[in-house]
Amino acid sequence: MKRIQRRLIGIALALLSLAIATAPSFAQSLDYPQTRKGDQVDDYHGVKVADPYRWLEDDNSAETAKWVEAENKVTFGYLEKIPFRAQVKARLEQLYNYPKYTAPFRKGDLLFFTKNDGLQNQSVVYDQKGLEGAPDLLLDPNKFSADGTSRLGDFEVSRDGRYAAYGVSVGGSDWQEAHVIEVATRKELPDDLKWLKATGISWAGDGFFYSRYDAPVAGHELSSKNEFQKVYYHVVGKPQSDDELIYEDKANPERFQEVGVTDDERFAILVVTDEGKGKRGDAIYFRDLSKKEKSFKPIISEITDDRYIVIDNVGDKFLIYTNHGAPNYRVMLYDPANAATPWKELVGEKPEALAGAEVVGDKLFLTYLKDVASHIYAYSLDGKLENEIELPGAGVATGFHEGNRDDKNGFYVYSSFNYPPTIFRYELATKKSSVYRAPQIPGFRPEEYETREVFYNSKDGTRVPMFLVYRKGLKLDGKNPTVLYGYGGFNVTNSPAFNPLRLALLEQGFVYASANMRGGGEYGENWHDAGTKLKKQNVFDDFIAAAEWLIANKYTSRGNLAILGGSNGGLLVAAVMNQRPELFRVAVALAGVMDMLRFQKFTIGWNWAADYGSSDNAEEFKALYAYSPVHNIKSGVKYPATLITTADHDDRVVPAHSFKYVATLQAAASHDNPVLIRIDTKSGHGASSTTKAIELNADVYSFLLYNLGVTPKY
Repeated sequence: MKRIQRRLIGIALALLSLAIATAPSFAQSLDYPQTRKGDQVDDYHGVKVADPYRWLEDDNSAETAKWVEAENKVTFGYLEKIPFRAQVKARLEQLYNYPKYTAPFRKGDLLFFTKNDGLQNQSVVYDQKGLEGAPDLLLDPNKFSADGTSRLGDFEVSRDGRYAAYGVSVGGSDWQEAHVIEVATRKELPDDLKWLKATGISWAGDGFFYSRYDAPVAGHELSSKNEFQKVYYHVVGKPQSDDELIYEDKANPERFQEVGVTDDERFAILVVTDEGKGKRGDAIYFRDLSKKEKSFKPIISEITDDRYIVIDNVGDKFLIYTNHGAPNYRVMLYDPANAATPWKELVGEKPEALAGAEVVGDKLFLTYLKDVASHIYAYSLDGKLENEIELPGAGVATGFHEGNRDDKNGFYVYSSFNYPPTIFRYELATKKSSVYRAPQIPGFRPEEYETREVFYNSKDGTRVPMFLVYRKGLKLDGKNPTVLYGYGGFNVTNSPAFNPLRLALLEQGFVYASANMRGGGEYGENWHDAGTKLKKQNVFDDFIAAAEWLIANKYTSRGNLAILGGSNGGLLVAAVMNQRPELFRVAVALAGVMDMLRFQKFTIGWNWAADYGSSDNAEEFKALYAYSPVHNIKSGVKYPATLITTADHDDRVVPAHSFKYVATLQAAASHDNPVLIRIDTKSGHGASSTTKAIELNADVYSFLLYNLGVTPKY
C-alpha cells in the first residue's frame, strides 16, 4: 500500500516546521490600510455573529487585490527597515547550502532518490544501478517553470521500473497534473491527467489508479469547495478521457476515496474516509486483480472513529494496522475466506503508540514512540519479535516506506534536533544498520548544542513533554530569547527533527522549545482525541503551560518569549495570543486556520471537521466560537508583535483566514506593537521553492530577532 495510509492520515493539514525588549521605534507609526467593514451577520443556532470582512473571501475581486497590495506595502516597508534583514537571509543561504538526499527505494534493478545540490529550487530525481552505481538524472523539476515555483508532487515508479508517473503542482497549489516518463529512454509520454488532489498513484499492470475531482469553476480553482472525488484507472499512453471510472459515491460529496495496491499487485485496496461528517476512521474494501474482479468486497464497510490500514497481503490474507480496540494501535491478520471469524492479533497493543507499520522483504517493521522518540522493531510476518534496530539516540526515524517483498535491504532516515537527517541502510540478513549517506552542514558543530526533554503539567494536571535545544553553557537567568513552537492536532506528532535554518537562531543564543501538546499523535489515539472538538481548549492550555514553565524555570521571560506555529499551529498561535496576550513578546502564525465558523466552506476544509467539529452542529459551534481567532480579538488590548503569513496559491488553508484575522486585529489592537501580514505570490501552504522558503524564513527570523531586541552577529 506504500504511501496511502500516511497520505490519508496527514491530508488534513500539513505540518509547517520552522522555528521584552522595547518595541521597535516605528511600530506605532505604521499606517495600516483602512479595511472596509461590511454588514454581513450570520445566525448560528440563534446566535448572531457579525462577519464584516466577508468580502475578503473573494480571492478574485479587485478590492481584495488592492487590499493585498496595500497590506504587503506596509509589511515589506517594515521588514526593509530591519537593519540586519539581508544578513539573516545570507546566513540562511549558507546554512541551507549543502547536498540533501531522500532515502532510496528500489524498482526493478534501479534505486530511485532525490537530491538537492544545496540551493536548487526543487530537488532532482535520480536513478542508479545497485547500491554503488553512478547516479543518473531522471527528472529535473527545476525545468517545470522558469521561476522554479512549480514542484514535484506524487512520484511513483512501476513495479518493473519501466515507467514513472509524477504530479506537477503549479505555484504551490495542492492541485496536481500527472505525467508519465519512460525510465530507460527518459522519453516523456503524452499522458496528461488533470485535477488530481488528495490522491496517490498506485501502479497495477499497464497503468495506475488515481483520484481526481471534476474541473472546478474557472477563476475559483483555489477557493471553491472540493466535492465528489472519484477514482480512475489510467492505461499508459491513453488519453485521460479513456480512463476507467473505478469508484464514485454520488450520495456523499465530502469523502476521500483512494485505491492502493499490494506489493504483488494482486489486490486493489479501496480506502474511504468521511471526516467531513466528523468521523476519524475509514472503510476499506478489496478486489482481487488476478481474478479480474470488477467489484469491491468489504473488509470494513462502516466508517467510524476507528482507523484501519492495510499494510500488505500475506498470501490470501491481509496485515492490517488498526486502533480498533487499541488506542495505541496494533497489527491484525484478516482472512477474507473466513470473514465472520475474529481477526487474529499478530502484534498486540503496547504502552507506547505504534506510529507506523511497513513490510520490507519478509519482515514487518514497526515504529513506536516512547515519549516522542522513535523506536523501530523488526518482526516476522507471523508477528514474532526478532530485534530492535539500534538508533543513534532520542530522535525521529522514518523509513522502509518503499520496500518490496524481495528486498534484501531497507532504508530509513534518522535525525534529531542536533543530528542532521542521515540515511541508514539496514541489511535484513545480518540485522545490521550502516550509514548510507550523511550530510555535511557548513559550520555546524553538534557538540556545541544541547538537547533535553522535559515534562510539565498542564492546567488540568496532564503531564506534557517538551524538547529544548540551545547552545551549551546556557544561563538560566530568564534573559534568553526563546521561540516556543507547537502544532497540537490531526494526530500529527511534533517530532524532534533537525532543521538547518533553525541554527540561525540557536547560534545567536536562542532557546528553541518544541511542545508536544494533546491533539497530536505522541501517545496514541487517546492523546489525539483529548485535543479535538469540544476538548480543543486542552491544546491551548498545554501551550500556555509550556510558556509558563519556561518562564518559571528561568529559561526565558515574557519579554523574551516568541511563539511560532503553522497551519493548525497557526490557529494555535492566534488562539493563544488572543487568550493570553501579555504572556508573549512576539507571535508568528504561518498560514493559520483563523475562522473556525467557516473553514468547512473552502476547498477541502470540510475534512477537518473530525478534529475541529463544525459550526453546523450547535454544541460544537459553541466550542468553536469560544476560541475562533477571528471572533475573540478584544478592542484596545496590547497584543504581541504579530506577523501573519499566507500565500496566493494556498488552496488548503485559503488566504481569507489570515486576511480576516489581520483586518480584525489591526482595527482592534492598541497599536503598541506591529500587526503585519506577509502575503506571498506563486506559493502555497508550504513554500513552493527553496528561494521562497529562504525568503519567508529570513523575514520571519528577522521579525523575531528585531522584536526580541537581538542584533545577530553573523
